[in-house]
Amino acid sequence: MTPFKDFHAKYFAFILDLYNIAELFLACKLGEDLTMAWHNEFGKLGEDKVYLYLLDLGYTVLERNWRIGRRELDFVCLDGEMLVVVEVKTRTSEEVDVFELLNYKKKKSLQAAGAAYLTKKNIHREIRFDLVVVTGSNMRIEYVREAIDLF
Repeated sequence: MTPFKDFHAKYFAFILDLYNIAELFLACKLGEDLTMAWHNEFGKLGEDKVYLYLLDLGYTVLERNWRIGRRELDFVCLDGEMLVVVEVKTRTSEEVDVFELLNYKKKKSLQAAGAAYLTKKNIHREIRFDLVVVTGSNMRIEYVREAIDLF
């Protein structure tokens, strides 16, 4: 294998992410109002990175962006026999207070959506709520298990 092919295979996802970010910045430079688009796209890039991270942890991802009414679960996974709801928060800043990311209303909404998922899918097992925080331009991941119980 040539060095270029090895580089390309190893860093393809990273290069694709950089391309998407550059494309959004260029659109902003040309005067397009993409503030909300940028926010949404950055969040999607964070979720894409978390998806690969969850697979690396050995989780089985059952659902991504599962919705019921106005409520959404970012990821529903299996960690062994445990059903895990993973909430993803992506922030451009490195300075993030994890305790502020899940307020009382958000926790209750996640719990209600988790209960609805169990009912809708007729699943009878324990459920755990985890939080993954993706921060900064390098998209550093911080994983918080049992986030609802901790905060």
